[in-house]
Amino acid sequence: MSDKTPTSRLPLTPPVLASGTPTAQPKKIAWRDVWRVYTEAATLRMLLLGFSAGLPLLLVFGTLSFWLREAGIDRTTIGYLSWVGLAYGFKWVWAPLVDRLPIPLLTRLLGRRRSWLLLAQATIITALVGMALTDPRLALEPVVWCALAVAFGSATQDIALDAYRIESADTPRQAALAAAYQTGYRIAMIWAGAGALWIAARAEVAGGAVYQQGAWQAAYLVMAASMLLGVATVLLSPEPVPLALKPSRNAAEWLKGALIEPFADFLRRYGKHALLILALIAVYRISDVVMGIMANPFYVDMGYTKDEVAAVTKIYGVIMTLAGAVVGGALAMRFGVMRVLMLGAILSAGSNLLFAWLGTRGHDVNALIFVISADNLSSGIASAAFIAYLSSLTNINYSATQYALFSSMMLLLPKFLAGYSGKYVDAFGYGHFFTASALLGVPVLLLVTLASRLQAPPAPSALP
Repeated sequence: MSDKTPTSRLPLTPPVLASGTPTAQPKKIAWRDVWRVYTEAATLRMLLLGFSAGLPLLLVFGTLSFWLREAGIDRTTIGYLSWVGLAYGFKWVWAPLVDRLPIPLLTRLLGRRRSWLLLAQATIITALVGMALTDPRLALEPVVWCALAVAFGSATQDIALDAYRIESADTPRQAALAAAYQTGYRIAMIWAGAGALWIAARAEVAGGAVYQQGAWQAAYLVMAASMLLGVATVLLSPEPVPLALKPSRNAAEWLKGALIEPFADFLRRYGKHALLILALIAVYRISDVVMGIMANPFYVDMGYTKDEVAAVTKIYGVIMTLAGAVVGGALAMRFGVMRVLMLGAILSAGSNLLFAWLGTRGHDVNALIFVISADNLSSGIASAAFIAYLSSLTNINYSATQYALFSSMMLLLPKFLAGYSGKYVDAFGYGHFFTASALLGVPVLLLVTLASRLQAPPAPSALP
């Protein structure tokens, strides 16, 4: 999986995204050059690492909510348990350590980025095994603690992986790397969602009770084993060329460089526009995230079986996920990120209204196919463009810390609001909830419009 000259194969000039220039509109690139980027080793590697990043997410959100609902846990409790995901919203707190702190022995053997990736993956695997061996009907608290460990390990993996991706290729290729990452990420989410449901259904004892703990145990053990793909990819991948860090004369200077300077750099470059950019980041995915935690309880309450949800997601979800991520990345490279951000925001809010319509159809598998397909397509397009946008904001000197800040802000408010989703559904019903979550996307359209008018700041310079 090695690549000797990853940044010199294609004539991708001028850059699609000037460093630190999220709003610059590039000249059009030939379609053959756009598609050829997807065959490069760095892009293919990001597909596999994206799978490793996407696998844990649903296992502590959507799939877990299906499991808990089937086990008889009430919707309000399930909604509150989604606050486990706030670990993703605060990963900027320990991102400076991941960015600069070496792990004894492991960093010497693998390098800074790969050592943190491997440690995070080991944490995820261990915690998933712990979840598999716990029955939420008998003791919910151990499940919560294991889920929190999965979320913490997953957030740490995201920090290291985002930095690895940004440092693995030049700026023109970031949209392609983002699309490949998002494709792997979404495939993993389907495997952790539909795949886990399919495994649990296959592991059930015929004629047994509706809820069988052994079936969910089998599913989560398989998910833990699936993380080994990411482990193998890390071990076989090259470490990005490390940036020369300015030596610190004392602990205070090191803390300033690790904790303060990444945030100060962003404020210096964007000035008064920083608040607008951060506001856009904070709410861009709010419709998807707030709605998502109630999707699986909705399927259960509508009478869809694990096999039905798994089959629909596995077939149509995979196709539309691949199409959305690849098309979103290609459109961003061809026409610019901001236009695709707007398209993604419109599609994401619109797909939530489809869930409200689905609630009026009763047990209609064809309608389920249509809604899941549309949701995956819109999410793929929006996510690919959004990842490229966040990457363009990042100064490579502080890649892990700054990207962690951006991606944390992306989840903090939505995850907090999602915690009340079960209580909202209990009070007003699914139809009202899905419509309200779609309306949350309206302010996003205004923020994308304003952000697209910003003048580009000067490109960040390397550390002295």
